[in-house]
Amino acid sequence: MSKLEFQSRREAGLAALYLGVFATIWFSVPAAEQPLRALLVVASGAALLTAVVGAVLMTRSRATARLTRDRAADRRYLLIVLAEFAAAGLGAVLLALVGRSEFIPVLVCAVVGLHFFPLVPVLRDPVLWLLGAAMCVVALAGLVTALATAVSAGLVVGTGAGLLLLGYAVLTLLRATRQR
Repeated sequence: MSKLEFQSRREAGLAALYLGVFATIWFSVPAAEQPLRALLVVASGAALLTAVVGAVLMTRSRATARLTRDRAADRRYLLIVLAEFAAAGLGAVLLALVGRSEFIPVLVCAVVGLHFFPLVPVLRDPVLWLLGAAMCVVALAGLVTALATAVSAGLVVGTGAGLLLLGYAVLTLLRATRQR
């Protein structure tokens, strides 16, 4: 196995770890009645399991190969994530101040979706374009649903974002296992 494949497997494990944890968080957003509540708990458990598998893959890949770090890519990644957290945090505070807290999940989901676009060249994964676009669609669906019906935005966005992040994490692990 080449050095690039080890690095790719390590990065896949790290992505599954991060996105599995974030999927778990998104699944905890909706206030849902049974049976949807039970399904969200099961999905949250699956997301945590995916995160654990990602951590194991990352640890085994790290132990197998010494990797060189791309400090410029690391810096770009950090700046993108910091901008994401700042935009989501500031937006959430503003929505809370104007009494529209119910739309915080919509804003956060849109910001998360948008942050995947500049990550495509940094992480060298064009599938992130699709994930980013799908997250933005989920945010829009949550907004429209909340404005047009009695269904909360958090229910739509939490469920949709959790499923998308979990799906991408599992896809990333499957792609990594095919490298063997």
